[in-house]
Amino acid sequence: MISPALVLGASFGYLLLLFAIAAFGDRRAARGRSVIDNALIYALSWGVFCTAWTYFGSVGRAASSGVWFLPIYLGPTLAMLVGWIVLRKMVRIAKTYRITSIADFIASRYGKSPALAAIVTLITVVGIVPYIALQLKAVSAGYQLLTGNPASGGAWWRDGTLYVAFVLAAFAIVFGTRHLDLAERHEGMVAAIAFESAVKLVAFLAVGVFVTWGLYDGMADIWTRAQALPDLSSLLRLDGPGPFDYAQWFAQIILAAFAVLLLPRQFQVMVVECVDERHIRRAAWLFPAYLLLINVFVLPIALGGLLLNGGVGADAETFVLSLPLTEGAPAIALLAYIGGLSAVTGMLIVETVAVSTMVCNDLVMPSLLRLDRFGSRAGGDLTRLLLNIRRAAIVLVLLLGYLYFRVAGEAYALVSIGLISFAAVAQFAPALFGGIYWRGGTWAGAVGGLLGGFAVWAYTLMLPSVAKSGWIPMRFVDDGPFGIGLLAPERLFGLTGLDSLTHSMFWSLLVNVGLYVGLSLVRSPSAREASQALLFVDVFRRGDAEPVFWRGRA
Repeated sequence: MISPALVLGASFGYLLLLFAIAAFGDRRAARGRSVIDNALIYALSWGVFCTAWTYFGSVGRAASSGVWFLPIYLGPTLAMLVGWIVLRKMVRIAKTYRITSIADFIASRYGKSPALAAIVTLITVVGIVPYIALQLKAVSAGYQLLTGNPASGGAWWRDGTLYVAFVLAAFAIVFGTRHLDLAERHEGMVAAIAFESAVKLVAFLAVGVFVTWGLYDGMADIWTRAQALPDLSSLLRLDGPGPFDYAQWFAQIILAAFAVLLLPRQFQVMVVECVDERHIRRAAWLFPAYLLLINVFVLPIALGGLLLNGGVGADAETFVLSLPLTEGAPAIALLAYIGGLSAVTGMLIVETVAVSTMVCNDLVMPSLLRLDRFGSRAGGDLTRLLLNIRRAAIVLVLLLGYLYFRVAGEAYALVSIGLISFAAVAQFAPALFGGIYWRGGTWAGAVGGLLGGFAVWAYTLMLPSVAKSGWIPMRFVDDGPFGIGLLAPERLFGLTGLDSLTHSMFWSLLVNVGLYVGLSLVRSPSAREASQALLFVDVFRRGDAEPVFWRGRA
């Protein structure tokens, strides 16, 4: 074990270093000398995609299912083959029309609709709550393992995870809401995130090298020993412990490919924070290389840990920490914890900053401006009010994540929790991608598709996750509401043979795309929608030539 004082001291020291990097980046940006105007730093900031899920969950997944940790990284890798073209168009649109969030992007395309922006924001908040819970669960379990002190459980006011959430909220506020920027760009934050991406990569590689060549004689030694045990030899085959599920493999690749462009934190670092769109082409191959490096040692760590434990009785999600700790390398264990903390804080800071911007701009301020008493006084300086709203939103989102952690966190592995969020943000795909390539998409189609798809996601995936945690009766999942089998959430309309994630993705995206296309074809777009469609679809031909008044009116 490592003393709690040392773990806490190293953690706070590291967070203060990140703050110093962010402050340096902001000062350089204020002088017009950007530190992130570099393709390598831009690509490293994309590494915020690799969260606690990558750091701990992938090893756990590999220990139970072999190569089934790969689809989450194959999706973004394959997406970059053509995704950089889509991303370049998204960046050009965002820069040309002063777009600052994914809610702003979708709403602007469909007639600058405040209602649509509010819908996207609400879906985002609900959808990323499981992902927030994933991070809290990981950092809580890591601290408990290193120090031997319980970090969760019991009454909520004695739950260490709650205080972890408050500390992370404080750092997110310091990083992202120290000042207001009309373009919603945070160069210091991006510099810190790029540094974090490098740290977590180095730390994970250090653990991999320690396990592979410190505990064994290389990868060949690990493979040979694993093949000698029937329980482990199956993990080295493509079909894993059971028959290969092609539908699930395909579904996870598609969800990950959508997530790398549609998660709020990815939209923030890839689109909003892009200094020069020429960096996109280089980042599009640097990012897959980063994913390859951070996953090289996933299987060796998983198999190495299982071999030491006889193949059973171990929590594989903790191997990154537990193997160095129990095998006489506490310094590597502490480095691994700092790497895991990097994965958690990077995700939480960027995600909560992006979501707080959406909550402030698209939910709270429009509601306040409708109030007569507030509207009559809204002509003054609102900077402090806007910052306080965003700070409150950060705390609220993290508390919602903690609540989900208490409700459902113990019933699911890290990877399963993350996939629930991936399926939620995938609902943005038809409206966003359709909006930048199809002029016929309408506001009614976008609203109908988003609401329909999100409702199906909540019914077929979110509610069953709560039921499996014991908070609502399992009869709802097994027999359907009121005993109607055709409405059973995981066998909707009698569709069987699919895992819960693939089943939910199939129905939610089918409903989403069907409503988006159907309602768009039923009614022609209004003049405002048509003008916005033209600006978005033809941005490379029209963007630079458009007069300023197309960009928005007060």
